[in-house]
Amino acid sequence: MADTVFSKIIRGEIPCHRVYEDDHVLSFLDIQPLSPGHTLVIPKEQAATLDSLSDDGAAAIGRVLPRICRAVQAATGIREYNVLQNNGAGAHQAVFHVHFHVIPKPNPEQGLGIEWLPLPSVGNSEALAAAMRRALES
Repeated sequence: MADTVFSKIIRGEIPCHRVYEDDHVLSFLDIQPLSPGHTLVIPKEQAATLDSLSDDGAAAIGRVLPRICRAVQAATGIREYNVLQNNGAGAHQAVFHVHFHVIPKPNPEQGLGIEWLPLPSVGNSEALAAAMRRALES
């Protein structure tokens, strides 16, 4: 995997405003926040996308992410927030190291804006679900 800005932050080569750190996870404030308290949560494991992250790395993120959400709420006083995680350039990923954004939503003008464009059911949903179940078994 290519060296990223997050790799350099993990190694201490680039400073950050640390919020949380343990042996597996680092959390820090985003330097281009969408709202006050916009926080990143990253695994220390080098993985570009969530599907390439190990089960242990994913579990470590899963243990920490709710705590970071609560800390963001407590520090900002903002109860509503988004958790965003992108995988691949086509899905708007800019830094190719797994990372989760915790983005407080203080008002309609700040925070994450989302345009949701639902599609009608596509093709045979049962066949798609069956293919996914087979993939999980292998």
